[in-house]
Parts: sequence; structure tokens; C-alpha cells
Amino acid sequence: MEQEEIVLCGSSAYTKKFYLNPLFNGLPEGIKEDLNILCVLYTEDIGGTLQLIFDKEGNLNFRTECEDGDFFYDEIGSVLKIKQMQREKTELFESLEMYYRVFFLGEEFTEDKED
Repeated sequence: MEQEEIVLCGSSAYTKKFYLNPLFNGLPEGIKEDLNILCVLYTEDIGGTLQLIFDKEGNLNFRTECEDGDFFYDEIGSVLKIKQMQREKTELFESLEMYYRVFFLGEEFTEDKED
């Protein structure tokens, strides 16, 4: 059975923990540290939980949730923070998508070069 989504990593304001899927232990340490910092800072600022998830096409998506009755979760801030991260870390997220597509989906790497 084909898996629809694979979690890359996540963080929770409730458990104060960061999770990196062991499938991605092969990522460089610097990338793993960046993901840890991004996720933990998000949940410290916004609350709730954050997961970075690859869909079946290899696109990296952000999923946030909060527990019922969590009045500290900042829903508007969540949208703004994710947009900020996507803008500031575009290269990181594009590289992660490329990594996933090559190593997990078996796509061939092609680098577009303009002459």
C-alpha cells in the first residue's frame, strides 16, 4: 500500500519535544539543527503543534493543530509565522523537497541551468 504522507519532523508546545523521523537521519546535521530550531521556535511563539509533512508528490507542507480549549494558541500568528518561514527558508525547503523526491520517490535529479 502506497503511503500518502510522510512526516519529516514536528514539535509540540504541550510536550516541549521535537521529533525528527528516523527515515531522515541521513540529512546533514546542520539541516537537522535548522529544522529543530524552526519547529521549536514556532511552537514556543504560537503554541500548539507543528508538523512538516511530505505529500505523495514530494511537496513539503506545514500542519498545525491545537488542543480543544487552548486559548493561548495564536491562529492568526500561525499563518503569519508559516509564511515568514517559507519566505526566509525557501532554499532549505526546496532542498528538502529535492532530497525527498530523489531518495524517497526515486526521481532523477536535474539541475536547470540558464546559459
